[in-house]
Amino acid sequence: MPEYGVQKFLYVSGAAVAVLIVVGLFLPRHSRVEVSTLVDAPPATVYALVNDFRRVDLWSPRTATDPNARVIFSGPKRGIGATVTWDGVIVGSGTQTIVESRANEHVATTLNPGEPGEARTWFDIGREDGSTRVTWGFAHDHGLNLVGRYFALLLSGVVKREYESGIGALKELAESLPRTDFGDLDVEHLVVEQVQIAYLPTTSLPEPAAISEAMGKAYFEILSFIDTHGLTEAGAALSIVRGFAGSQLRFDAAIPVRGITEETPRGSAAVKLGSTYSGPAIRVRHVGSYRQLGTTHRKLAAYLTALGLERNGDAWETYVSDPTRVPEAELLTDVYYPVRED
Repeated sequence: MPEYGVQKFLYVSGAAVAVLIVVGLFLPRHSRVEVSTLVDAPPATVYALVNDFRRVDLWSPRTATDPNARVIFSGPKRGIGATVTWDGVIVGSGTQTIVESRANEHVATTLNPGEPGEARTWFDIGREDGSTRVTWGFAHDHGLNLVGRYFALLLSGVVKREYESGIGALKELAESLPRTDFGDLDVEHLVVEQVQIAYLPTTSLPEPAAISEAMGKAYFEILSFIDTHGLTEAGAALSIVRGFAGSQLRFDAAIPVRGITEETPRGSAAVKLGSTYSGPAIRVRHVGSYRQLGTTHRKLAAYLTALGLERNGDAWETYVSDPTRVPEAELLTDVYYPVRED
């Protein structure tokens, strides 16, 4: 009887395992979860928050679940190749890499690339009824991993709840940021070199006509200083925004120069010699009237906030075109903002 009992147990166990295998083979090989919401913010703002893992950490379910997890960022700061690796008591360990990135439209990542647990996530971003529709998806191909197929039945619900929580946090964060749409900006990240300048601290009412008049007078004085002291113009005129003094806009009108020697006076009663900022900066080329430069500055301010970039000094404008020779609609102005790049 004992032998019969053991044999019966083995037969029953074997049959149960066979059933599990057969059932497992018929379970879906792929698991997929998608959540979606409307965000009252421009697509560019949402894109900035999902295309940079440092920004993702501000709303990520992983961060909320295990705030003490060890997180390491590597590769580019944002876009294709950006990578995050984490190790925590609650969330475990893993790696995620951005593998697709289309500005203001789509971001896709691979989880644990090259490993048995490899999976894919993505964000689709688009305009809808004056808002932004963002869809967050997850997909995993379990292949012949039957255990994985069974776990997928349980985990899909968990993943969906986490994604619903996460996309809600993403929505809240995006809607708290400036609503200025900077999606049409072509922003360059670069390192600028220092140049010597002759400059004149100037004030004006913050109105285009008043600023233009103040600049004209300032540049006349600077050019006179350059001629008097045998200097040479070395680049396009620029202005460095210093802020406000009451209702007056403060800025330095400046012209790059070369030919400075020890004998060159370091400043007249008004015009002075100095140098520009050097280091990381962002640059945008503004095309058109100077009267529209305020809009470009507002867009750049929104861009900095969405990407979490910290300013590192005063912004400046370089007037590439000569307004006496170029039609107003074709004027080129480069706008620079110094930034801190960690």
